[in-house]
Amino acid sequence: MQLWVGLGNPETSMSHNRHNIGFMAVDSIARRHGFSPWRKRFRGEVAEGRIGASKVLLLKPMTYMNASGDSIREAATFYKIPPDAITVFHDELDLAPGKVRIKKGGGAAGHNGLRSTDRQLGTQDYWRVRLGIGHPGSKERVHGWVLGDFAKADQPWLEDLLDAVADTAPLLAAGQREDCMTRVALLTANSPKPIIPGPKAGETGVKD
Repeated sequence: MQLWVGLGNPETSMSHNRHNIGFMAVDSIARRHGFSPWRKRFRGEVAEGRIGASKVLLLKPMTYMNASGDSIREAATFYKIPPDAITVFHDELDLAPGKVRIKKGGGAAGHNGLRSTDRQLGTQDYWRVRLGIGHPGSKERVHGWVLGDFAKADQPWLEDLLDAVADTAPLLAAGQREDCMTRVALLTANSPKPIIPGPKAGETGVKD
């Protein structure tokens, strides 16, 4: 079994925040691939299903972002899922909007959900699907940016991205992560991208 975790905050008022794009991603996967209804478990919400030959448990921690790892550890411990079979979907400031990178391990880069996950799993060696939300241009604006809602102008590229993540889930489940990233890029190549405020506008200066 694989454990795929979307990071976010449980408040209804925060459901459209940039910080909640991880929740949005696993919701899109669950809809596309006919997963079971969401139910409360492991201090979160879970949905079960199959993607290709793989059984996948989707998890949305309801512990708030700063304690996401508590929920992830409970699910992983119950099903004896090793870190290598855990994939976490999260917002990434250092990627332009709509860009996706998949990597294993690495630092939390100030992301409290990843920091909590590292601490509770006792390792950084799990997979991360980094979903680009862009950077507002200055450190002082980051808090308001990630906890702000996606703008109306963001909806076209955001919907394209979430559709692409769901479409390419079979590649991710099969461990074909490079192919998954390539396919997402192709599917979203013509998506409109908003101009991000500050010196990190568009692609320029935004790290991959």
